[in-house]
Amino acid sequence: MAKNRATKSKKTSSRWVCNACGATHSGWYGRCPSCGEWNTIEEEAAPPEGGDRVVLHSTPSHAPRVVASTAAQAEVDGAPRRPCGIGEVDRVLGGGLVPGSVVLLGGPPGIGKSTLLLQASASLARRAGPVLYASGEESVAQVAARAGRLGAAHPGLLLLADTRIEAILAAANERAGELGALVVDSVQTVYAEDQEGLPGNISQIRTVIAQLIGFAKRHGVPVVVVGHVTKEGQLAGPRLLEHLVDTVLSFEGDDDHATRMLRATKNRFGSTQELGVFEMRGDGLREIRNPSEAFLAERQQGAFGSCVTASLEGSRPLLLEIQALLGAAFGNPRRTCVGVDAARVAMLMAVLDRHAGLFVLDQDVFVNVVGGVRLGEPASDLAILLAIASSHMRRPLHPGMVAIAEIGLTGELRQVPRLDARVVEAARLGFGKVLIAAGVKGASPLGKATRAALRGVEVVTARTVSEAIELAFAGAPAAAPIRSHGT
Repeated sequence: MAKNRATKSKKTSSRWVCNACGATHSGWYGRCPSCGEWNTIEEEAAPPEGGDRVVLHSTPSHAPRVVASTAAQAEVDGAPRRPCGIGEVDRVLGGGLVPGSVVLLGGPPGIGKSTLLLQASASLARRAGPVLYASGEESVAQVAARAGRLGAAHPGLLLLADTRIEAILAAANERAGELGALVVDSVQTVYAEDQEGLPGNISQIRTVIAQLIGFAKRHGVPVVVVGHVTKEGQLAGPRLLEHLVDTVLSFEGDDDHATRMLRATKNRFGSTQELGVFEMRGDGLREIRNPSEAFLAERQQGAFGSCVTASLEGSRPLLLEIQALLGAAFGNPRRTCVGVDAARVAMLMAVLDRHAGLFVLDQDVFVNVVGGVRLGEPASDLAILLAIASSHMRRPLHPGMVAIAEIGLTGELRQVPRLDARVVEAARLGFGKVLIAAGVKGASPLGKATRAALRGVEVVTARTVSEAIELAFAGAPAAAPIRSHGT
């Protein structure tokens, strides 16, 4: 009987877990009761007791450590951030890696995540001490060859090829007192030996992340983890991972452009509005310190359907070209938008029809933000509207003009935040005319210091869409002749 009881105790129980939110249920459901997603609940073996537990600190008495906020602040000041030496990465992180933090980096396959981390690890090893780079996808020889090609070889860059989290943490614990950071590439390839299931399943990912978080908090070593993304663009694994880590970074780009952009979708130690811009080259990623010049380098002067706006990404203003093309619609008119919200473009077209007398709703409309950047703020409304109007009228806008304003449904122009920084950036790049919304009650929308610095730059204000169109085309060339299909 005792033997039978022992046999029963070894049987592993199972549970049903949602791979979208991580909620645990007693049985299978077509739709998760917690997050409402469909077909996301899967059966998995229950973890051993304490297997998913995150231990932040351990003391001999196991008593919680209570620290005054002033004393805790002194500890923070004594352990400053660790800049990796790549300015665009440090900008997005908020100044560098915070000791004891866990960073999750996601992006589509082949975008350059491993390249970025290898370059950043080598740069960090030169400044903050040895960096352990653990790869579960490549051998040590492969990683070393890539590091040599990228110019990232350094004695402080320590390489490890293993998929067992126990082996990775054992190597990290031996050097915990001197490590500048621990990098794991990727979390989907690493598994825990005491956890059932294949690497990459929900329980394995959760257990691996829990152990990495425990290591980071105990030793004060920053941990950077690479995460794969699904075909929908979401980080693979339960959303619980994004709640557990301190920072979630997204590395974006497409096959048609060499530009790569690094964003923070979550950052407990900094802003989530900053943007890092890189260019993918044969020898690795190169920082683009002045993205505005790069995005406008191939802009064609005097082309109709083109307008420049100033977007704000965190503390950095970016000048971007918005292009629009209108064509005859055969059937239902199409709205194809790249980099801007299609619903926002449809609204601006309705405003253009109602308040400016330009009927464009019966045409195919294509809008594109050059460079692959996404515009999410309404400060680009006026530029989008003027680009559409320029293509419809077949007239180029005033040369050297930048348009910055939000547009309301009643056709009024509204001011945007941090307008001074945007206008100064336009003036720095040589634009001679800036079209913005008029100030409230006749007051200037720009500060006194900004107005004094804008010598040679014409600042034009408008209150309505119709007034803005009239000012934008003032002094512009006449409309281009419309060619028939037979010529």
